Amino acid sequence: MPDMTTCLWFDSEAEEAARLYTSIFPGSEIVRVDRFVAGPRVGEVLTVSFTLDGRPFLALNGGPQRGFTEAVSIQVHTEDQAETDRYWDALVADGGEESMCGWLKDRFGFSWQVLPRRMEELLSSSEPGVAQRATEAMMRMRRIDVAAMERAAVG
Repeated sequence: MPDMTTCLWFDSEAEEAARLYTSIFPGSEIVRVDRFVAGPRVGEVLTVSFTLDGRPFLALNGGPQRGFTEAVSIQVHTEDQAETDRYWDALVADGGEESMCGWLKDRFGFSWQVLPRRMEELLSSSEPGVAQRATEAMMRMRRIDVAAMERAAVG
C-alpha cells in the first residue's frame, strides 16, 4: 500500500492546530513547517507536517473557502475512563464544543470521537439486551461515561 497522509484544511490556524494536537497525543511531533515563498502571504505558514502517534498528517492554511464538517472525524479509542476524560478535556478546551455520543469539535471546528474500548464491547455484546440497554444509555450522553453504560447494560 502506498504511503498516505491525512490533510486538514484550515483557514490560517494550521500551525496552532498542529501544535495543539501534538501536545495532546503521546509519540507525536511537528516534522516540518513550510512557508509561502511568493505572493502576498510570503513568509506565512503554508503547511505543517506532523505525526499523531506516528500517523502522518498535514495541516494546510488554505484560506476560508473550506470548513470542517462532521462528515470527517478522527476516532480516538481509549483504554479507560481516565484516558477518555483526558483526551475529551484537552480537545474540547478553549472553545471546543461537546456533541452527543462521544463526539466533539475542537476549537478549530474539527470533529473527534472519543470512544472507550469498553463502550465498543458493550455495544457489540451478544448477551440478550446488553447492547440495547448500553446503546440507549450512550444516546443520552455527550462524553461517554463507561460506568453508567455498564450499569445500564446489566439492567
